[in-house]
Amino acid sequence: MSNFDPIMQQSVFVSTHAREGLYDITRQVEEVVVSAGITTGLVNVYVRGATAGIMIQENWDDSVQTDVVTLLQKLIPRGVWQHDTQDGNGDSHLKAGIVGPQETIPVMKGEMALSTWQNIFLCEFDGPRDKREVLITIISQDC
Repeated sequence: MSNFDPIMQQSVFVSTHAREGLYDITRQVEEVVVSAGITTGLVNVYVRGATAGIMIQENWDDSVQTDVVTLLQKLIPRGVWQHDTQDGNGDSHLKAGIVGPQETIPVMKGEMALSTWQNIFLCEFDGPRDKREVLITIISQDC
């Protein structure tokens, strides 16, 4: 990243294979951060779409990700919402609204400041999808 361009944006695309699930996108975001060449700043990860979200969560094993999906299914069941009469995904919109579409991570010494157990996940609530667009915005303080 040059001194004249303190903000960089790049999209990555993720295919999802289930109606609901968490997909680890940490490596893809990491690649964009490294290619930007910044040492200090912020990276914002934002999913485009009203039925998906972004979450930072434990990466040790799949049980936490499965538990997140199970909890949201119990809290927000399918088929009982007004929006379901239109396209059957009222629960997907509500789950995405609770999780939220974005996370912002500090960049320190050229790396995302995630802890050992934290990864970035795309949360799919209305899949499968051939391609979910995740917009990565990097703001450098190096200028």
